[in-house]
Formats: sequence, structure tokens, C-alpha cells
Amino acid sequence: MTTHIPFAIDFHVHSDDSYDGHEPIELILEHAADIGLDGVVITDHDEIGESIRAADLAPDYGLVGIPGVEVSTRHGHLLAIGVEERPDPGQPFMETVAAVRKLGGIAIVPHPFQRSRHGVRKRHIEDADAIETYNSMLFTGYRNRRARTFARRRGYPEIGASDAHYLPNVGKAYTEILVTPDAENPTKADIDGDELVEAILEGRTQIRGKRTPIHKSTVQYAKGAVRKSTYLLTSNAPLVPTVPASMDRS
Repeated sequence: MTTHIPFAIDFHVHSDDSYDGHEPIELILEHAADIGLDGVVITDHDEIGESIRAADLAPDYGLVGIPGVEVSTRHGHLLAIGVEERPDPGQPFMETVAAVRKLGGIAIVPHPFQRSRHGVRKRHIEDADAIETYNSMLFTGYRNRRARTFARRRGYPEIGASDAHYLPNVGKAYTEILVTPDAENPTKADIDGDELVEAILEGRTQIRGKRTPIHKSTVQYAKGAVRKSTYLLTSNAPLVPTVPASMDRS
């Protein structure tokens, strides 16, 4: 009988390198270790610097280090997991999927179909490596159920994630990945991010956790909307600094 080693990974977390994130990576890594996660992927919006740094620091916290980024494609957001270079934002969805794979990563569709959060519509998802079928930040379960139905009908691996922008939300939902040890990697400490990614592609995942409390989701949505609105106003105004300036970095 094959024995699997479970890894608890939150694949969708934002740090203060995102225009709408708030926490430094050191605090996120410490919290992830404290609550029993085996790893956390920093997926800032179109920024990868802090994610790479977090992946390098992760072993110091007893965590597996996996870099990533949430890319703004022409048709919605896409998680690029396991890459050390950011794909160019603003490109068509499927071209971005191809770019992620070329960079050695996997392309995961986050919060699909939810247009208020830049979720990709069904007609644009011709292919992907996995679907985020449980996002803990959704107000209701409707979009998660749609995502789950879509993934299962097409045979896509499923992941769950917190989509946290604040520290207490990290790990509210996560993915349990079942890794099969081999002679070269017999224990949990010997397994690296590449093997976790391979296990996802093989569909050896289970979703754990629960929905983020609605009042916390509301605060996150509201603050994000204010930041986006402020950016749109200031970026088009002459002689006025763009606020927040981080949104101009892409």
C-alpha cells in the first residue's frame, strides 16, 4: 500500500508588495508556521520580488518555499505558481498560460467567473493546469460551486486557497497535497516545491478550511475598491502623484 505524505499549502496570499496587501512576508511566514501550514505562496498582483524572497526565507521558518505571482491578463487574473520571473501582464489569457509553463510553472485559475474580482470567464479558459475551486474570500458558495463543477467536468485538478490580504485570513482555506515519497525523498523534509507542483498536476489534492468571515471579506473588498478608485482618479490627473504608487510599478 502506497503511503502519501500530506502537505498543507496556501497557494494564494498577498503581501505588502501588492497594492492591496498589508503584511510583510516575514510576518506571513511566521504566522503560516504557527498555524500548522507547510507552505504559503506569496502571489502579489503583478509583482514577484517579495514572493521570491519569501520562497528563499521559507526554510528558516520550517516551510517549503514556492514562488509565485498573480498576473493580470487581458481576460482576468491567473496564478503563476513555481515561477521565478513574472510573465508580462496585459497579455491574452491563453498566451499567459503558455508563458507560465515556459517559465517552468503551473497556471492556476483563481476565483473564476467572478467578474467583480477579475475572474476569467469560461469561454477564455481553453486550458489550464488547475482551478481554484475554493476561494475563502467569496461571500457565498455559488462561485465556488460553479468553479468546482467546471473543473470536474473537464478533469482539472482542484485547489483551495485563502486569497488573504490580511494576516488573520492566511490559511482560512488551503490545499492538502498528497506526495508519494521515493527512495531519494523518503521524508517530508526531503520533498521540495517541484514535487508538490507535480502532485498538483496529477490531481493529488484535497481542499481544506472554511470561508473567511463575511465582515472580514467586506473590509478587504471595500479597502481594495477604494484603492483602485483612488488610483484611477490620480493616475489620470495632471501634476498629481499616483496613489497608491505601487500600482504603477508594473
